[in-house]
Amino acid sequence: MAKTMVTVVENGPNLVSGIGTYTDATGNEQSSFNAEKPVQMVALCRCGGSSNKPFCDGTHKENGFQAPGVKIAIESDN
Repeated sequence: MAKTMVTVVENGPNLVSGIGTYTDATGNEQSSFNAEKPVQMVALCRCGGSSNKPFCDGTHKENGFQAPGVKIAIESDN
């Protein structure tokens, strides 16, 4: 059973870990694996200010975004 973790960072993005690939808006499969950082994670923008939506580019630090955080674990058979 695979475990996917969604961490809603206080005053920051949604971090989704435990996934290897995802499908983008145009239907293309993308890898969430970053060779420079061997962690399978995607950071999704919550503040609405990223120039790389839906991904976080750190703009929340500049625009004063504030929101609570929480962790969510999802178990699946996939």
